[in-house]
Amino acid sequence: MTNSLFAASAADLTIERIRALAARPDQVESLTLEFKREYSKSLVTGIAAMANTYGGMILVGINDKVEVGVDRVVGVDAQETIDKIANACSEMLDPPWEPDFFTVPFDDGSGRSVIVIRIDPNVAPRPLLIDLRAPIRLSGRNSLADRDRLLRLAREEPSAGVLPRGQSVMAPRLNQDNAGEATEDFILRTGINLPMGEAGAWRPLSERTVSALAQALDRSSFRDALETLGHGSFSQATGFRQLGHNRSRTARLVFQAISRAPVSDPVEAVVTVNLPEPYGSTSTGLMASITFDVIARVRRYADSIKAEQDYRYPVPNLADLLDGLLRTLADPLVVTEIARIADIDTALVSQPRELHLLTDGHVRSLLHPEGLQEIPDAGASFGGTFRANPALDLRVAAERQEQVDDWIRQLGLDAGLTGMEARIERYRAKNKSTA
Repeated sequence: MTNSLFAASAADLTIERIRALAARPDQVESLTLEFKREYSKSLVTGIAAMANTYGGMILVGINDKVEVGVDRVVGVDAQETIDKIANACSEMLDPPWEPDFFTVPFDDGSGRSVIVIRIDPNVAPRPLLIDLRAPIRLSGRNSLADRDRLLRLAREEPSAGVLPRGQSVMAPRLNQDNAGEATEDFILRTGINLPMGEAGAWRPLSERTVSALAQALDRSSFRDALETLGHGSFSQATGFRQLGHNRSRTARLVFQAISRAPVSDPVEAVVTVNLPEPYGSTSTGLMASITFDVIARVRRYADSIKAEQDYRYPVPNLADLLDGLLRTLADPLVVTEIARIADIDTALVSQPRELHLLTDGHVRSLLHPEGLQEIPDAGASFGGTFRANPALDLRVAAERQEQVDDWIRQLGLDAGLTGMEARIERYRAKNKSTA
């Protein structure tokens, strides 16, 4: 789910963030988001519909329509509204069930608040019925489940995992040559898991959708980030294209640098789409996965051309790589193509929440030492797993930068280095002054 408020902690649910969400021109009601000005019985229908589908969030105290000159965030009396919703859930829902309620007060002393209702389908007693019918959520509206959909809801396992709350991806492995030596400086991996739509669960990948994803990747900021990482080690690249293991439910899109040196691919990126095999499965929670791998060999490239100095990766280049990677995974064009492949609403394309880094050698030996100092006897680090703050919206430049800086600081501390925080602050200040 792209809306970061769904995963935010209670402390991160502020009226400023809600106002920013409501003010976004592209933030309309969707498969997983609904706005309500005040309590009504249809609100309970919305709770049941989201619980029976992919879950989501209902914000009470916000106009669902934008009108010029009218504040969209109007607020409600929190306790009175929650009491009405809770009573209606007990009376209308079969079986009775309550989602999570969070009160976000205004900061103007008015006593009004926005109520955030989170509906997690993984804990709801599905199917939730109203008058012996099961509401379901479509894009921006509610409907009713047909007989087949109702039967599948009734038969599913309690922990089917409708919408993934964690976005864990499998850690990468360094490739090795015939002598057992690693062939890369490092591999960086992130990715997302996706629920599957009904058509996506059975149909094979189409050449058209895979090609459209490749084109979206080529037009994204990912290419610029890869070129920055290359640090002049190549002048041309292939662009993303199908290469290697591609099957009816697996697509592998590869970007490769072009170099005449013995190390022909100083930088490589691999985007892998894996759709689940539906045959023989009775689960209603089939999941797809998309992984983004960045493979760096710039140091090996420098060694192969007998560079005068031992090459080390500048910290700003790594920051730009992480920013470009996260920006690409939140890019509307890329998200649209990913959603099309899985046959789901774009609202269900989650933002990446985990990053893996695996290095050949100590991390501190790969980093340019400018501004950094080693901590004596700190031990070695060969990468690690980096968790994202679920309260950050990676579509927003400032919040994406906050996430990148947190990861860079963690990288330095795990490597036994001090000065990383000051180093990244100087880089940000320099960029700001030249912007």
